[in-house]
Amino acid sequence: MSEEPEVLPTPVPEDDSGDEPMVSEPLKLVRIASMTQAMLIEVRGIELDDDAVARLQSVHARTVDSLREIMSDDLREELDSVVLPLQEGATEAEVRVAQAQLAGWLEGLFHGIRASLWGQQVAVQRAAMQNMEALHALDVKEGTPATEKSSGLYL
Repeated sequence: MSEEPEVLPTPVPEDDSGDEPMVSEPLKLVRIASMTQAMLIEVRGIELDDDAVARLQSVHARTVDSLREIMSDDLREELDSVVLPLQEGATEAEVRVAQAQLAGWLEGLFHGIRASLWGQQVAVQRAAMQNMEALHALDVKEGTPATEKSSGLYL
């Protein structure tokens, strides 16, 4: 007699970064991203005077600092390499470009998080399917249909 190989579920892959989450405060991330996008839309159609440019530059710097506080080391390094700090006295165009760049990076981050969650969901579904197949194979091996196995009520 040949014995069927045992079917084991595939483990769900864990995040490579260890125990550190990508973002320590997801709700804060969403608030910051929403504020950044709204601000970019608001200032898009208006001409900014020197005070408004300075204010926007200050908000941009505080936003980046706030993001750095809640990011994992890997994301913090990426943020620092992509979103360069503005120099004192940056022009209106430089500030607008920096804001657009930050908004784009945040959008990419959200797409990455969604893709990661989708991948985890697929892995969990695959593992559940393998578990079901293993249980079915065990039932067939024992010669007992799965429907006959449950004979009692659970309280």
